[in-house]
Amino acid sequence: MSATAKELDWEATRSRWHPNIVRLYDYWRSIHPAGGGLPGRQHLDPMHIPELLPSVWLLDVQREPMFRLRYRLVGTRIEEVRGQKLTGTWLDDTSPEIVNFEAYYRRYRAVVDNPQPNWRRGRSQMQHLRDIEELENILLPLAANGQTVDVLLCKTIYYDRFGRTLL
Repeated sequence: MSATAKELDWEATRSRWHPNIVRLYDYWRSIHPAGGGLPGRQHLDPMHIPELLPSVWLLDVQREPMFRLRYRLVGTRIEEVRGQKLTGTWLDDTSPEIVNFEAYYRRYRAVVDNPQPNWRRGRSQMQHLRDIEELENILLPLAANGQTVDVLLCKTIYYDRFGRTLL
């Protein structure tokens, strides 16, 4: 996969990423098909990233009749922090505080519509059981057909008020 100017700008933030975010991103890059296009869920082998799995989550993308995201698989540490079982549920059903928060969905839609990774570090926009001051996460597009994003591969790192990682 060749890097675009936008992607190179985006990768400039890499020096600020948590090492486990870097590891997942590098793995995602390594599983791109030789013929080009995006990797799909079928290219993802959890056995290659076992240490990352507790804070990895997969979202299925529904485009019609409206844009929605369903938790396909959620790592144990994510469910621990969120205080509920998330696998198989809709994102907006488990997080009512974001239902009418268009800016929250804009980020996900951008990764789906323009298949580029998206990294962010900042305050959480969801409710958590634990005292989360800040989080860092990455959204990585997956496409079964190499073109149309149908799954998002995600990883989250949580930080307390002293900047220490919680997970």
